[in-house]
Amino acid sequence: MFYLIDILGTIAFAISGVLVAINKKMDLFGIFIIAFVTAVGGGTLRDLLIGSTPVSWMQDMTFTYVILASAVFAIIFRRKINYLRTSLFLFDTIGIGLYTVVGIEKGMHAELHPIICIALGTMTASFGGVIRDILCNEIPVIFRKEIYATACILGGLIYFLLSELPIENNFVFVISGIVVIVVRLLAVKFKIALPTIYK
Repeated sequence: MFYLIDILGTIAFAISGVLVAINKKMDLFGIFIIAFVTAVGGGTLRDLLIGSTPVSWMQDMTFTYVILASAVFAIIFRRKINYLRTSLFLFDTIGIGLYTVVGIEKGMHAELHPIICIALGTMTASFGGVIRDILCNEIPVIFRKEIYATACILGGLIYFLLSELPIENNFVFVISGIVVIVVRLLAVKFKIALPTIYK
């Protein structure tokens, strides 16, 4: 289940990267690079911080193949995917939900404190998007008032609360990821945002 979630998160983020790159009118090389850094950027930073090297995608070629296949799929079907204006948002939201759980689990395996595990989960989920947005000359979503990292933190808290209950680990993974996705979706739908100091 953990490996499947990791793969699904990779697919979602790779597609979101392709959509941003296409909107920026990048060439094929640029599109693949943006897809790649979006999919593995957060996980790479996480692995470096916990001293897990070579980083995960270097040890398992499946991730590279999945990113390439997802990018090709998104390029071929870009018109149908882009037909829905919410596509990028949806894929990005699914990605942060899945990657939050992956990052927390990695922190658990490294025997880190729960707070650090939640920070790792948030970083895994959001920093690929940060790198993507910076390369595409955008202000990263995480630095704006939208509910983004906050959703990851809430999902992390739910993860540790559920871990204390007699619930199978697979359900803990799935429920925690769904919480992140639902919180983000509801925040956007009902225009819930963090307080801002600007008028």
